[in-house]
Amino acid sequence: MPKFSERSNKALRGCHPDLQRLFKEVVKYFDCVILQGHRGEKLQDEYYRTGKSKLQYPMSKHNSLPSLAVDVAPYPINWNDKERFYYFAGYVKGLADQMDIEIRWGGDWDGDTKVSDQTFMDLPHYELL
Repeated sequence: MPKFSERSNKALRGCHPDLQRLFKEVVKYFDCVILQGHRGEKLQDEYYRTGKSKLQYPMSKHNSLPSLAVDVAPYPINWNDKERFYYFAGYVKGLADQMDIEIRWGGDWDGDTKVSDQTFMDLPHYELL
């Protein structure tokens, strides 16, 4: 059974308990890496300047403590394998629904299940609604 590394666990500890509960369940069945939970002002503004985020500090859900957002990637990470991110997101979304945790995924911001109508793709991003 897959499990999180200490680095992933540390990043997850800064997240809202519902995100912790969800991804501790996800990793039991789908190996993944927690890339980032809470993000401070300096890093958030850097991400905004470089186009990795559309929001300046403190507007991102990553900026609250505990974080209301988390960036997660299927492991091993292959940034070019977008289909695997889509597959992983479907798994996460399905499990979240079963656990009564309302989330939004950065590959379907409007939640209409159509990924082709997005203007900003953030495939590792999950946030609480």
